[in-house]
Formats: sequence, structure tokens, C-alpha cells
Amino acid sequence: MKSIPDIILYNGNIQTQDDNQPLAQAVAISGNQILSLGSDKDVIKLSGKNTRMIDLNKRLVLPGFIDTHFHFYEWAVNYDSIDLSSAVTFKEMEKAVADKAMTLGKGNWVLGQGFNESEWPENKMPDRYDLDRIAPDNPVCIWRCDLHLSVANSLGLKLAGISSESPDPEDGVIEKDDSGTPTGVLKELAANLIRNVLPELSKVKLLENMQKAISDAHKLGLTSIHDIRLMGGLDGADALKAWQSLAREKRLFIRCHVGIPGEMTDQAIDLGLTTGFGGDLLKIGYLKFFSDGGMGARTGWMTQKYLDAGFGMPLTPVAQIEKAVEKADQAGLSVMVHAIGDRANKEIIEMFTRIESRGRTKCSIPHRIDHVQMILPEDLEKLSRLKNMAASCQPNNLSLDISMIDECVGPRGKYAYALKSILETGIPMMLSSDAPVADPNPLAGIYSAVTRKEMNHTPEKGWYMEEALSVDQAVKGYTITPALASGCGDRVGSISTGKLADMIVLDQDIFKIDPDAIADTQVDMTIFNGKIVHEK
Repeated sequence: MKSIPDIILYNGNIQTQDDNQPLAQAVAISGNQILSLGSDKDVIKLSGKNTRMIDLNKRLVLPGFIDTHFHFYEWAVNYDSIDLSSAVTFKEMEKAVADKAMTLGKGNWVLGQGFNESEWPENKMPDRYDLDRIAPDNPVCIWRCDLHLSVANSLGLKLAGISSESPDPEDGVIEKDDSGTPTGVLKELAANLIRNVLPELSKVKLLENMQKAISDAHKLGLTSIHDIRLMGGLDGADALKAWQSLAREKRLFIRCHVGIPGEMTDQAIDLGLTTGFGGDLLKIGYLKFFSDGGMGARTGWMTQKYLDAGFGMPLTPVAQIEKAVEKADQAGLSVMVHAIGDRANKEIIEMFTRIESRGRTKCSIPHRIDHVQMILPEDLEKLSRLKNMAASCQPNNLSLDISMIDECVGPRGKYAYALKSILETGIPMMLSSDAPVADPNPLAGIYSAVTRKEMNHTPEKGWYMEEALSVDQAVKGYTITPALASGCGDRVGSISTGKLADMIVLDQDIFKIDPDAIADTQVDMTIFNGKIVHEK
């Protein structure tokens, strides 16, 4: 590291997330590292004739945000599909699909994701006939915001070979009407019947999409992500190859832990892969397992029936997950287990309790439970006893799910998104977006964790506010906590001398403004690896 800084940020409000030096006015960057941190007087005197001096005008500076649950490869692959998250009515969804079909022309696949029927005034789930009417000459498939349910039209179903005679695939449901005809609704792995017949992106287009997606991530203040696999393992090898291509071609401008599908456990062990292996830009991430589905699709596994459905469904049997986790644990491969419903969380916490009781782990990075969306108090207490465990929770999803959870479980919703209670167990709680399921903006996540409101600021007094986080707790969940919990705390997660220079400048002080305004806060500048990669 050179002694003369390349960049000095001064006259700022630098909240470092480093307990040894929590506040500073100025920071000096040399190469890709933080050279010095302190008062304006002490840092500015280090400047040379070629140092870029940036006056922060008292703006807030934070470490670069880390998103530990981002389906980034999926986001990039579908970069050109319809974003249905902004459709606030059924009719708006219809128009978006019809417009895309007209743009693409007859015969081409129309794909979209992000619809949330529980927020529409019609509260109506689309079916094949709705999509036939909208786009009769195109195969269509649209995914619900949680990615646990999709809807295809008749042409899409035909191309996927789905008919009245089609049995449910393993860990999936082809919904059928009383006559046995598919309605177009596909739950869990049934959606892979559609994915299997979609046209493949060229490598050039895929890497182009990934670079565009990385640029968009910078605008949100993201400097590190954990790219998480979908169930079924379809994207496992392809995602790793794509990230390696970007790194090899020196086009990788975000730090990434690349996840591995649980279906590839044996192959990963045979190759000698371990979680955390790699460099500062690209590392091997976690093996991903699914214990259940999602509450929106009523496939989250519950201890009591939904008010409008059954108990949901387990996906991979717990005994099968446990066998794989034991092997991975002894091979140094950390795992993450998707658990949404309270029954799923109960079973997975008990599974990890059994595994911990059998002996010392060989994993240097804790295992994870991801989502922990609905959890009972007695299981929180069991969670607190686990030693080699972290959680990754998604406050962005809370803003999407309030109406849906009230509808499907009623007052038992008080056990959903229990962020404060999970934090109080003492295990590291990382915050993340689950994008493209929800908005990838970490500031939207901080807003949701603090206010427990939808993005339209309802309900006025928040939703089960006893589980709200403070702004400081939420910021830690996107910065230092995920860095430490994923084995990178000595390199990123705080603005500290000697660490890698990942930091952001915000246009508002989120610690002081009305919490309702946090989601509207903009990232004025993102510095990644010592370089300014976004500047308003």
C-alpha cells in the first residue's frame, strides 16, 4: 500500500461500524485499501499532488452494503424479463404482459417475475386462461414474487409437455381443476418443467447482463453479495462458470460468494471445495438446501393449518438434508437451509442441534438458516443454544408479505419476521434482500426492518412493532455482521485502516431522519476496491 493516498474523503460523517473507532471525519484510500482514518486535519496532511480530494459536505459514509441472500445469477439471466413488482393491480399485470408480447412478436417467450396478487385490489391469482387472453400467440410464464409459484399459459404448458396426464414432479405441484385440467399454476419444482424448455442465453449476452446487474447493484450501495442457488440445482455449474469468466476477464467488480446447490454435495466434496475458498473477489459459498416452500404459495411447512389451505409441504426430507449436512460439515463445506414455516424452522433447528451434539465441526464459517420467516418462541430458545450457526433474514420481504400473512395465518403472524427476537438469541443475524423476490435495495430493507411497514407506509403504526430493529442494528446486519459471519471480517464490513476500501456516501443521514424517509435515501457514491464505481 502506497503512503500517498489516491483519494481522500473529508468533512464527512463516517460511521465506520468498527467499535475501536466508530466515528471519523475523513478517510484516505491508497490502491484498494484504507490507508488512514481520523480527523480532517490528520488525514488531509497525507495528501499528495495527485490525490483526489472529495468534500463530503457532512454527508453520511457507511461501509459498502453486503447482501447475503441474492439470486444474482437468476436476476441477470432474466434481466430483460418483465418486472411485475410495480404492477399494483391485476389489470396492470395484464397490460405489461400484453405490451411485452407485442414488442417481442408472435411465437417468442414472454417471461415476467415479481407479481404479488395479495396486494392487488382484485386479490386474484392469474391462470392459464387469463394469460391466453392477454397473449394468445406467445408462450408465457410469469413468476410470483417469492419464486415458489409460477403461472404459464396454454402454449407455455404445451411446450413444457404439461397436460392433464402429467403427474406432479418430485417436490412440485401442477395445480389442476376439478376436471383434471392444469390451471397453469405451477408450485415449487413444477416450475422447472418450464425452465427446462426456455431458450438459453448466449455466454456473451449472459456476461453482458451480469455486468449491467453489477452496475445496478453499485447504485444501491452493494459491494458484496452471496449469489444463492435455486432449488433443483439447474443453475449451479452455469453460475460458477459465469462468475469465473468475469473474474478471469477482469470484469468482476463486486465481491461474490458463489453458492452451490445441495444436489451437488457429493461432487463438491469430491472436488475438495470448502466454503470461503478463493480470493477477495470470488469465493466458494454455501451448499443450499430447501426444507419447505413459501407462504405465498401456501407451501411453507407449518405446525398449524393455514386459514385458507393445509399445512404446506416439506420439500427435501429433513433426514436427507441431515445426512448431506453431516458429510458437508466434516468436509469444511458450510450449508444454508431455506426454512420459511414454523414447522420447517422447528425441524431444521432440531437437526442442527443433533449435528452439533455429535462432535466438532470442520467448518470455519458457520452454517446458516435462511429466512427464519416464521418461528415459535420455544424454537427461538433452541436456536440460541446453537454454537456454529448464523441466520440470514429478509426485511424487504416483510414489506411484501404483511397482507398475505394476515390473510393466511391471522394473529399467528406475530411469529413472522421476528427480527428483534432472532437478534436477541445471540447468533449472528445477517440481513438480505432475496432479490429478485424483493427489492434488492438495502435501504429499503433497513426501512422495512425499522418501520415494519409496506413501501406505501402502511400500516401507519407498523406491524408487530415489538420485533422492529433500530437503524444501527439494521445497518450492522448489512455490513459488519455478514462480513464476520462469512469469514471476511478482517477484510470488509467496516471502514477500518488496512481493510479493503468498500464504502458508500448517502444523501441523507439515516440515523437522524424520519424512518419513513429511509427507503427514499439515495446512494451518492459507491467506492469498491478503492475505485469510484458509482457517482451521482
